[in-house]
Amino acid sequence: MNRFELIIKPLSERKNKVFAERDMISPDTPPRHLSDRARDTVETLVPLILQARREGRSVMLTFGAHTIKNGMAPTLIALMEEGWCTHLATNGAGIIHDWELAFQGQTSEDVRANVCRGEFGTWQETGFNLNLALNVGAWRGFGYGESVGRLVADDGLPIPSTEELETFAAEHMRDDPQRSAAALDLCTVIRRFGLQPGFLEVKHRYPQYGIQAAAVRLGIPFTAHPMFGHDIIYTHPMNCGAAVGRTAERDFLRFADSVAGLTDGVYMSVGSAVMSPMVFEKSLSMSQNLALQRGETIHGHRIFVVDLAESTWDWNQSGEPPMDNPAYYLRYCKTFSRMGGQMSYTTADNRDFLLALYQELSKQTLR
Repeated sequence: MNRFELIIKPLSERKNKVFAERDMISPDTPPRHLSDRARDTVETLVPLILQARREGRSVMLTFGAHTIKNGMAPTLIALMEEGWCTHLATNGAGIIHDWELAFQGQTSEDVRANVCRGEFGTWQETGFNLNLALNVGAWRGFGYGESVGRLVADDGLPIPSTEELETFAAEHMRDDPQRSAAALDLCTVIRRFGLQPGFLEVKHRYPQYGIQAAAVRLGIPFTAHPMFGHDIIYTHPMNCGAAVGRTAERDFLRFADSVAGLTDGVYMSVGSAVMSPMVFEKSLSMSQNLALQRGETIHGHRIFVVDLAESTWDWNQSGEPPMDNPAYYLRYCKTFSRMGGQMSYTTADNRDFLLALYQELSKQTLR
């Protein structure tokens, strides 16, 4: 497949389903439908988060793309601004929706209709800017989330000259092979798309809704954990697998660093059925490996999983269900129940849960 042969259309021609000015939810909005069980979970969580933050432990919040499409950017930003979360993480789609909302105040196309027209995902501004941000970020030593966050925070990207990149690669191929290779990849992109050295302005109309930009501003890790081919930016001819890999690898290792600080800490997985459990289990295993070498263990961590699927199985009291029980196939519960510490599952809409959590936390003080 030659992506240069694709017809790539401007975002202005795309019909969207989510609008920032209409769909963003204020953090003080009362939750609509929160069960007693979900309220109990929030009441359990609040003192645990408070204690973890006072003791310098990790408080990690991972979520799927629907959390962003559901208008939760203001609440997620407030959780960071008030110091309640030490790490945020999402998948590749979450990164895209967050960027499109910051860029144009709209996101979420009609997949069914656009696939039939051969238009799904083939949008110039999203593909061009995000892929370029990852190429530049790979060269600058940033992770995936930070690369896109800085694009929003800075309203653009610094484009080096090809001479600067080639000189760096020649001088540092032995002592810094990763950045040297990234320099040459970026050099190829610059030449192929006729980019001029200097600052490339990318004006964002709604930066106040950019979660990644807020994370950059606040110095809080917001990592992205994409899977190749899952996201619309792969349709654009600027897409560079090496840049995706380099930036995503940095984010994975940064995620693992935060997991290493989870002793007596809190991990929340809200509406992430695949990414969160899969990345967590490898990160925890790596972190335990290093901790055990120091004569320590990662323990006492509390894992709170929130999703829409109903489940009556008590994972703490009854252990893992048998394979003939449908609860066995709630992948996230099965994975997290194997991760030590204590795991609880709550059925709730991510909007109601996060609003209730923030509103209860906002009544507390860290000092």
